[in-house]
Amino acid sequence: MERRPLTDRVAAIGALDDPTRRELFDYVSRRDAPVSRNEAAQALGLTRQTAVFHLDRLVDEGLLTVQFKRLNGRTGPGSGRPSKLYTRTAEEVAVTVPERRYDFAAQLLLTAIEESTRTGGPAAETLLRVARETGRALGSDARSLEQVLEDHGYEPRPDADGAITLGNCPFHRLARQHTDTVCHLNLELLSGAAEGSNDKRHTLVLDPGTGRCCVRALRRQP
Repeated sequence: MERRPLTDRVAAIGALDDPTRRELFDYVSRRDAPVSRNEAAQALGLTRQTAVFHLDRLVDEGLLTVQFKRLNGRTGPGSGRPSKLYTRTAEEVAVTVPERRYDFAAQLLLTAIEESTRTGGPAAETLLRVARETGRALGSDARSLEQVLEDHGYEPRPDADGAITLGNCPFHRLARQHTDTVCHLNLELLSGAAEGSNDKRHTLVLDPGTGRCCVRALRRQP
């Protein structure tokens, strides 16, 4: 599952800290049809210039999308320039500190449930297979195990002996309630990521500890 970098998501959420931008975002979000600059300005009692500035900032941060349309319905020469219209983006923007990926866990679980229902295979085994396959795809796209760990919130911390300790579990709350299932899901996911990225330097093992992920990447011996 693709996700915007944390810095971009923080910037997007931060853009809503401005009261005017927040009002504009709320107004556009509640409308059934795309909103023009003039409509937004009139609705909130703003100058057109102010509305344009804040609406375009929301577009830059990925919170609104734009389309162009002639509001008078005319086409062809002399029909005038199309208006810039704004709608709320369908993309979700979430920030958690530390980084959590419960949406990703849900995707893995639902994929496994659907496959298990379709094939009649055991749900637990199916989940681990789905996790491994997903990890391979992530590793192939990222080209390195470390990049997968960084992109998905594991907070990799290289040790002096060449191992990698994972300072954060993206599924922390689930791991506390369903430890065995989530730890083995993590192991299969990250083992798959190592395979997909052709990482020959590390072996992924279960190594539970306080305040970190239950998986650790050990340095392979020559």
